[in-house]
Amino acid sequence: MSETALDAAFFVRWMTAAATVIDREATRLTELDSAIGDADHGTNMQRGFAAVVKTVAEGEPPATPGAVLVAAGRQLISSVGGASGPLYGTLLRRAGKALGEAAEVSPEELRAALDAGVAAVGQLGGSAPGDKTMLDALVPGVAALTTSFDAAAEAAGEGASATVPMQARKGRASYLGARSIGHQDPGATSSALLFAALAEVAK
Repeated sequence: MSETALDAAFFVRWMTAAATVIDREATRLTELDSAIGDADHGTNMQRGFAAVVKTVAEGEPPATPGAVLVAAGRQLISSVGGASGPLYGTLLRRAGKALGEAAEVSPEELRAALDAGVAAVGQLGGSAPGDKTMLDALVPGVAALTTSFDAAAEAAGEGASATVPMQARKGRASYLGARSIGHQDPGATSSALLFAALAEVAK
């Protein structure tokens, strides 16, 4: 991956693009969640990322990449219901803290920071890849960042699709047992959208 410097404005564009793609896909996310969850994932994520854009893109934007992600994470924790808020909030806050106070970061530093965020999500949810959760998209997505942003988006999308034949072992869907098989995990799907937004702004 090329070592382009990524500044705070890049991260603001990422969060804004994520809000746009989540807004566009909200109905689909809710449909996926109605099969194996509470049927609110799309609306929750839509509300949360709309609030994130208000926080980081309007008024005085945060000055560093780390500050953008920490602010976004805090906002998701306070405005998204259910398990998604704490999990997504933890992902972004932990990544933001890992980036520290640097004015610019490299793609490799972003990958390492997201790696730390993903580890924190696994710890919080007590989950691992293969449990049919957001980690099934996050883990391959972050791993593929060593290649390119496009490769990360593709790997995360494939990871989300790969949850269809899995039986859920964590979260609300796990209560369904074998009935969770045959449905794509909504959290993995929205996680893949984050990587799609990242690839889009990197262009």
